[in-house]
Amino acid sequence: MSVAERREELLRAAVEQIEARGVAAVRIADVASALGVSNALVLYHFSSKERLVAAAFAYAAESDLAHLRKILGRRTSAVRRLRTAVRWYAPTGQAKGWRLWIEGWAAALREPALRDVARDLDRQWKTELTAVIAEGAAAGEFHCADPSSAAWRLTALLDGLAVQTTSYAGSFSRTAMLEWVEEALARELGLDREALTRQSA
Repeated sequence: MSVAERREELLRAAVEQIEARGVAAVRIADVASALGVSNALVLYHFSSKERLVAAAFAYAAESDLAHLRKILGRRTSAVRRLRTAVRWYAPTGQAKGWRLWIEGWAAALREPALRDVARDLDRQWKTELTAVIAEGAAAGEFHCADPSSAAWRLTALLDGLAVQTTSYAGSFSRTAMLEWVEEALARELGLDREALTRQSA
């Protein structure tokens, strides 16, 4: 196994252990045991639990970020790409990293390495959304005077809904959540719900 392959194997195992145990409880020994390797091997690649957790968080989140870029890079209208992206990113969609993100946010309050990684990934999400909102506004698909602020408000809503649905399952229905998300997107783009649906059909 190459160094890169071994590192990826360790990161996958770390993500699984963090999802099962939480950031605070997971140990180097848990990751090593899951793969049948020594603690020393894990530490050789990551030097500390904090570095392992930060790298595992980035590894998992980058997968969702890559998918977001794929959606936003399609050759179709900005409205359609944005609607597809927010529906996918919403906690009722197919984005898989919500539990890990919430664990990461909590741990980042005390772990500088994880805080830096989480902040960078969060900025990348907002940058991607901002670019497509700006593109659609420039093309005249909709009106949005401040694409960056719109992206911040949309991601803040989605993040908050994710905390509610992940921490308090059954608080509200999937249908209600998607309605709120689409209403927010339409508002940010200066469209009504019918126009949003029609333009993204």
